[in-house]
Amino acid sequence: MLTGPAMLSRAFIPGMRQRDFGRIINIGSIHALIASPFKSAYVAAKHGLLGFSKVVALENGDKNITINTICPAYVKTPLVEQQIAAQAKENNLTEQQVIEQIMLAPMPQKAFIDVSEIAETAAFLCSAGAKHMTAQTLVLDGGWTAR
Repeated sequence: MLTGPAMLSRAFIPGMRQRDFGRIINIGSIHALIASPFKSAYVAAKHGLLGFSKVVALENGDKNITINTICPAYVKTPLVEQQIAAQAKENNLTEQQVIEQIMLAPMPQKAFIDVSEIAETAAFLCSAGAKHMTAQTLVLDGGWTAR
């Protein structure tokens, strides 16, 4: 979660610098901004990704290269579906109770983030309208971090 983006950046940035153009979009998580119990390695990696992205953006600010991080709250992927089932079993709850009482409880909008929202945010970051947007964290969290 941190090594991969670092290795990819190291591989692609020289060509981006040579062409004076590049867009790097890292995928973080709500856990890059907040912590949750029992997720120490994940939270540490995602926090590190934000710092890494900012440093790389600063180091390449002299070129038309931007580096940003999208941080969504829970996205209903197969992995999250497995987490819901495991939490239900572990906490003796229904899957709906896990969704409502654990996963979406801190989110005012009470909804999973859709993959298309992440894709559209990434498309914006690649557009001319985001030419000067770099070293930024774009949070798709339904209001979670407003608390």
